Amino acid sequence: MLQGVYANLSQDPNKYVINGFVPSGDIAPAKRGFSIAESELGFSANVDDKIYANLILALSPDNSVEVEEAYGVLTALPGGLRPKFGRFLSSIGYLNDQHQHGWDFYDAPLPYQAFFGGQFRSDGLQMKWVAPTDTYLELGAEVGDGASFPGTERNRNGVGNYALYAHAGGDIGANHSWRAGLSYLGLKPQDREYVQVDTSGVDSQLAFSGRSQLAIADFVWKYAPNGNAQSTNFKLQGEYFWRKESGDLTYDRDGALGLTNDSSYSSRQSGWYLQGVYQFLPEWRVGVRYDQLEPGSPDYGSNATYLDSSGFNPKRYAAMVDYTTSEFGRFRLQVQQSKLLPDLTDNQVFLQYVLTLGAHCSQILRKLKGIT
Repeated sequence: MLQGVYANLSQDPNKYVINGFVPSGDIAPAKRGFSIAESELGFSANVDDKIYANLILALSPDNSVEVEEAYGVLTALPGGLRPKFGRFLSSIGYLNDQHQHGWDFYDAPLPYQAFFGGQFRSDGLQMKWVAPTDTYLELGAEVGDGASFPGTERNRNGVGNYALYAHAGGDIGANHSWRAGLSYLGLKPQDREYVQVDTSGVDSQLAFSGRSQLAIADFVWKYAPNGNAQSTNFKLQGEYFWRKESGDLTYDRDGALGLTNDSSYSSRQSGWYLQGVYQFLPEWRVGVRYDQLEPGSPDYGSNATYLDSSGFNPKRYAAMVDYTTSEFGRFRLQVQQSKLLPDLTDNQVFLQYVLTLGAHCSQILRKLKGIT
């Protein structure tokens, strides 16, 4: 899977910050001008008649290589049970376990950037069960190492994160289908370090340890005449995120300001997005998306002397049009206006290509045509 992008940005992507939210990793837009985007190299096969295995390597523009997913799946268990083990993208929410090249827009919605740093993945175990009913019903549970944001690396035994989710869906007549879900993710980050500008305008080193709990509600509705999405279809997709964190926060952790202070900390934050994509010809689609975050009013305890929040709600508007040459290629033009900080607007234009090589094309084709 090969990807590239041309980006025209009115603000410096190296200063990308989401107001009121902990910096969560490499979530900034592409660099200005031309660049390759993250590409993937995938290997998958049946190990034997009972196990399927999949390995996906992410090839980054900085020439680094990362294991994005590496897991096995037991395929022979009865009763609709499907265990997965290894490294995998969590199935919480709707978009999280879909790879970036299968998204309907160039970048992840703001809630995914703010709460996951893009996507949440885990080294661990997953169990899914699909009920033998006419209405689709899937229940799932996961345990893992908890190293992915908003968690941290842990030098201890036991479980670092756990997740629970339920997804249901079905058809309404011949033209409509739907899916809805509820998900919960729990983590215990330790010394999650980040930099935040304090009340005196100075960058201060912070560290948080405690509990992080996240709930997600998702809904997708699809329309395809007579159930045939190949030529014309419409998809409405939305998710709502709510997170609660509580624990201890250390201000001036490195002592650079001579004001090191430990205090209790708690916050309640939320965010959501809604998008619609209409395929009006077999090769052409248009779409719009709106994202918004609500940072809330964190309780900094005695650290309120040094830290506060502005109360500004980050938001973003996006529109896209894309052209699919075949199951092997897609070109997308996306324009968006991003308002992530008070009194600062970033007008962005992206021109993206996605090229598929090899047997992985059948999966991508289903994504491109809106079948899954």
